Amino acid sequence: MSETQFTGFGPQALPFLKALAFHQNRDWFLENKKLYESDVREPLIALVASASERLAEVDIPLRGERKTSLFRINRDIRFAKEKHPYNSHVSAVLTRTGTKIDPGGIYMHFEPGKSFLASGLWFPPGPLLKALREQIVARHDQFLSLVSDLENAKLPILHDDMVTRTPLGFKQVSDETQLYWLKHKSFIVQHMLDEKLIHTDALLDEITRFGQNIMPFMQFIWRAVDPVLEHDGSGKD
Repeated sequence: MSETQFTGFGPQALPFLKALAFHQNRDWFLENKKLYESDVREPLIALVASASERLAEVDIPLRGERKTSLFRINRDIRFAKEKHPYNSHVSAVLTRTGTKIDPGGIYMHFEPGKSFLASGLWFPPGPLLKALREQIVARHDQFLSLVSDLENAKLPILHDDMVTRTPLGFKQVSDETQLYWLKHKSFIVQHMLDEKLIHTDALLDEITRFGQNIMPFMQFIWRAVDPVLEHDGSGKD
């Protein structure tokens, strides 16, 4: 399969991942590695390349590369309590630099019954989270407008990870709506995918629409965090 022509994941992609979750041993993986390569990994590489092209066509500055955008299927179990050697999903990111260290972008996750796209900031380090919180206060009306647009696109910001008290440095904030958003530790939107979709090139259309819907939100985030990244020398290329 050409790296630049995504036509869908292979028909055995999800069955392979489901079986891998059950077997979780190196011998089984090696016996089925050709299937993994043909139906899972090579289509994922093609997806990253094709999605990058499609997003560029609509002026969305997100891209990926096979060497820097794909997450390993092997788990790092050195410090993990759960010692299964393989992930039961495959995933990749599209970012401004095409690397996994660049904040924001599109995260693509493929797993039986749990395939989705996501975007935003997931548990950012303290300085980035503080910068985003400061911008939410300074540009609160704009932020609420973005929240409304995301909700209209059926992409509400998730509320699973929040602190119970007002974050340090924001004690002067009294507005209840602002305080609610300041208590978030992550700012993530998620779009679940129909499993039938991932076996066709229509997945590219879904990724493009998702990118268009989340781009104003991502620009708001980048405006907050980029000065921090540039100051500490970890800014985007």
